[in-house]
This record gives sequence, structure tokens and C-alpha cells, in this order.
Amino acid sequence: MSWFKRSDKGILTPTESKREVPDGLWFKSPGGKIVHTRELKNNAYVVPEEDYHVRIGSEEYFEILFDNAKYAELDPDMESADPLSFVDTKPYPKRIKESQQKSDLKDAVRTAYGKMNGIEITIACMDFSFIGGSMGSVVGEKIARAMDHSLQHNKPFLMISKSGGARMMEAGLSLMQMAKTSAKIALLDKAKIPYISLLTDPTTGGVTASYAMLGDFNIAEPNSLIGFAGPRVIRETIGKDLPKGFQSAEFVLEHGFLDFIVDRRNLKSRLSTLLKMLQN
Repeated sequence: MSWFKRSDKGILTPTESKREVPDGLWFKSPGGKIVHTRELKNNAYVVPEEDYHVRIGSEEYFEILFDNAKYAELDPDMESADPLSFVDTKPYPKRIKESQQKSDLKDAVRTAYGKMNGIEITIACMDFSFIGGSMGSVVGEKIARAMDHSLQHNKPFLMISKSGGARMMEAGLSLMQMAKTSAKIALLDKAKIPYISLLTDPTTGGVTASYAMLGDFNIAEPNSLIGFAGPRVIRETIGKDLPKGFQSAEFVLEHGFLDFIVDRRNLKSRLSTLLKMLQN
């Protein structure tokens, strides 16, 4: 018997013959293009034709950059405490646990080392899915320890930023991470170990004001939102209208705050070429 029936109103499919499309099988870009997730993954999570860079997390970046997706993670079990007994709409420890369960992450950054086109490298990558990629004590400490790993083993360091800024639940303690990471970057510079900063969508707040913009090379993905404060705050502070797209990677590049913009599909080869030039 045929799986469909014709009627005066068109084709009717019996309920028992209907099949649901699995969640996550297709991705629809902001421009309306529908792409199979397998094709999207094979294209480094960039929508073909549109060149739209989908937001991805540390696991995807590690798979893209490390040879054969093989790497050793540093400090994988480090978790945030609650030094201020902070409560907003819910207690901070509860928010942490819920974020861990939802994202399957311990905190908003993961650090690892391995090889990238044969070059040994240490990479720290932020995850926006964990409380907006906010920078707290664990984020700062894990980045600092990963930089120590680069110092001890004389490996270049890559920082991939994606953050809404400092974590308000830790107040001044989160702001202290700006100084801690900046001091470690100074040690990398003194040891002449390359530090490359990749800014992705979005990179804002205290992260932009510290390690994200302190690279020997500051690079970004196309159309990434990069800034410190929001447009409304800036407009009210300076009392002027702002240029259109003033917080886009392209605008930031044009005004000298980035060295270059790189398509994610070319990221691994561009980074490898850059590091080989620095080694020579």
C-alpha cells in the first residue's frame, strides 16, 4: 500500500507513516539558508555561500585546530566557588550547577595542548554557553596556568575569546583576573614566546580590556562583535551618535586595533604559517 493518499485537498500522509526530523539535523542561517549539520561541520561551521560563521565552542575549535582532534586538556575539573555568597534571581552555586548540566562544561574556558600542523601549541578557548562566557576566578586561573604551561615548555599560546565580560557574581575577584592574565602575558613576552589572540563573536567587557587585546597578533573572525561597553552606554557617555557597525571586526581592523581577519576555514593554516614565520 502506498505511504500517501491523494484527496481533493492535496496529499495526506497517514499519522503512522510520518517521521520526525531529528533535532539539530539542519541549521538555518540568519540569511535564511538551510544547511545540513554534517555539511556545516565539514565546512568548519561556516555556512557555504553566505560565509556566515556560526558560534561554536571549545570542543569544535579544538577539533578544527589540533591535528587529528587529539589534545590533552589542562585542569579539566576546576570549578567556581562562591566567595561572596552571591544571590541575584538565584544563588550563585545553583546557577553554576545549572550551567554545568546544560552546557556539559565545568566553567567558561577550557585549556589544552597538542600539535597544530606539527607545531606544539597551548590553546585556551572560551565557551559562551557557560554564563555568557563570563570571566570569573576559574577562567582567569585556568588561563594563567595554561600560560605557565607554555612558559615551562616553550610553546606558543593561542587565546580564543568569546565573552560577555567579567562575571558580576564574583565582583572584584573577577576584575582581578584582568591583572593576573596580563601579568602572565608579560612573562610570555619576556620569554619571547608568541601569544596570539583570536577574537570571536562576541568579545566584550573586561575580556576585551585585558588578554583579548594584548596579543603579539590580534586577529578576529569575520563580522565578530568586538567592544568594551554597549552602544547605549557609549552614546550616553560621549553624547554623540555612533558610526554604523562600529563594533564589528571589520571596523576595528580599519581603525588599527586588529592585525587581520581570518576565515575560520583558513584559521589552522594561517596560524601555522604565522608561527613558522615567527620561529624562523
